[in-house]
Amino acid sequence: MLLRVESIDTYYGLSHILQGVSLEVESGEIVTLVGRNGAGKTTTLKSILGITPIRSGHVWLREADISALPTHTIIQRGISYVPEERRIIPGLTVRENLKLALLKSKNRDRENEMVDRVAQYFPILKERLSQQGTSLSGGEQQMLAIARGLVTDPEIMLVDEPTEGLMPLLVEMIAEIIQNINQTGVTVLLVEQNVEMALSISHRAYVIDEGKIQSSGTAKDILADEDIQRRYLTV
Repeated sequence: MLLRVESIDTYYGLSHILQGVSLEVESGEIVTLVGRNGAGKTTTLKSILGITPIRSGHVWLREADISALPTHTIIQRGISYVPEERRIIPGLTVRENLKLALLKSKNRDRENEMVDRVAQYFPILKERLSQQGTSLSGGEQQMLAIARGLVTDPEIMLVDEPTEGLMPLLVEMIAEIIQNINQTGVTVLLVEQNVEMALSISHRAYVIDEGKIQSSGTAKDILADEDIQRRYLTV
């Protein structure tokens, strides 16, 4: 098992956000975590990375317990994060945004090689390496955010709401990019509000609601289950 989350509890102040959340991701999979807004999806990703420390439970990367490690060490172990807000750094070019992601990476001494390799995935970005990152379109900024996660050469990427705010054509493009990344050997744990798109590209899925995992199964089965759709996924 590549990633195992075992009965984690996470709090924001006195609010008990995640309540005994457990999930597993095998090497080579795309696994999606779906649920309504506020269900605990993003908090789960942040808890795995140590951005939001867990109160109890464990997170395992292969056979190593990473629950108490600082975020930069977790990233060095092979997990990368594509945040919901994209967080393109103002005043930096596309190349500089990519280089910044390498600062605390195990690949920081292979900067040019990694930037050039990742740029191959994204021909548009390759053409715009010297352009300001914040001047890119919304879809291009999302590509840059994904590229920034890839540049660290991760075993697994945690991808949070990559299609939020994008037009349907770009949603399809981002879905295809995620599949292509997975086919090159990168495992993906995806959080996505566009349930149909996410489940269409995933192997398995977990449904979270009110901070608890309510159901899990193959992505195809979750998508076909009208009861799950009605109870946990429709607004």
